[in-house]
Amino acid sequence: MTRRSLALALAVVLTPLTSHATDLLQVYEMARNGDPQLSSAESERLYTKEGQVQARAALLPQINGDASLGRTRTELDGISGSTTSKSRDYRVTGSQTLFNWSQFANLRAQRDISKAADFTLDSANDELIVRSATTYFNVLVAIESLSAAQTNEAAAKKQFDYADKRLEVGLAPITDVHEARAQYDQARANTILARNALEDAYQALTELTGQPVRGLRGLPEDFRPELPANRGDVDQLVAEAISRNPALKAQELQVSAAESGVSAARGAHYPTLSLGGSWGKNASWGDSIGGSSRTPDNTSNTIGLTLSVPIFAGGATQSRVRQALAQRDMTQDGYEQQKRALDRNTRNAWQTVVAGISEVEARRLAVVSAQSAYDASQVGLEVGTRTVLDVVQNQRTLFQAQLDYAQARYSFLLSRLQLSQAVGSVDIAEVQEINRLLTHDAEAKLLPESTQ
Repeated sequence: MTRRSLALALAVVLTPLTSHATDLLQVYEMARNGDPQLSSAESERLYTKEGQVQARAALLPQINGDASLGRTRTELDGISGSTTSKSRDYRVTGSQTLFNWSQFANLRAQRDISKAADFTLDSANDELIVRSATTYFNVLVAIESLSAAQTNEAAAKKQFDYADKRLEVGLAPITDVHEARAQYDQARANTILARNALEDAYQALTELTGQPVRGLRGLPEDFRPELPANRGDVDQLVAEAISRNPALKAQELQVSAAESGVSAARGAHYPTLSLGGSWGKNASWGDSIGGSSRTPDNTSNTIGLTLSVPIFAGGATQSRVRQALAQRDMTQDGYEQQKRALDRNTRNAWQTVVAGISEVEARRLAVVSAQSAYDASQVGLEVGTRTVLDVVQNQRTLFQAQLDYAQARYSFLLSRLQLSQAVGSVDIAEVQEINRLLTHDAEAKLLPESTQ
């Protein structure tokens, strides 16, 4: 599928794009039309498929035309003078291969390579979906991180102000103020780093789509992950991946092409047979000793069979056979390695999705617990049962829990896409399904920079 046809398909399901994308589906459409990696993959496919055209052309009739016009001057020995003659010749020659084992085998190889190019482009399309989601979710995680850093900074500022006031009235030691000040300075530094990380994540999205993107939509706070529908056990998924994964299918066709390459190399030992023919017309005229002369136009027609039998090529043919065998073995080993890696990656992606459901819930509860612990320590500090160090430690725990929870939620969605990519079933419908989960303005929770 070309980018143009996909854009037309997306136009049916998408609302018109504004100057800034707001959800994953729109970001993916912009990446589909502006990503240089995918554009390069499409051009590589077109380049590769021309090999089949050229291999087929070698088996079709070959016709050439020649025309020549010449002038000859001859100095005569013993006689004062010279002669000049002119000639012209027109000729059309043609040939047709009747048997050439190497060319037949090369055509079979190029057909497999051409089919492999189609699967390679399919794999690049799948990879773009995952890259788009990865880059998009990286921005959302960076937004969550900045929001948590801002909340942490505000809490640290409040803690520092509280400790400073208690010091003024003699209710807290100077060490509490120093501790609170150190925590506040660290929180400010974390906010600066988080803001820079967010800008870099936005730049990565711009690099992917080719245009600035802002105002992304993210998951709601009550998001609860679920297993994707129509997924069997892991062994069934592995079998499906091996039979459908486009990258593996492309490698399998490369193995078949390498086998044909061995056959083509061995074909150099075999005779070749071709049919040839020509039609020509020539004439000459010019001076002679007795005056001038002219030969009539001569027309010639030839047709015949040519049998070429290779006898000795200095060992080059045997060398090419050994080279083709080594190439075939390399390709087979690459296929086996890719197949094993796909087995492992599919199983890991499935386990990650399954474990991700429990992880997201555990991370959510960890945030709740950390928030409760922080609130309790804050109250305890006010009544004198907790120290500033206790509050600082609980504040750090809450900050880290918030970061882990944000990362877990978007990692789960990404794992879903990676599992579908491994199985070979990732498509626009799955992007739409995930996109429907993104319902909230991700940047709404951020504080303006001037208010911090």
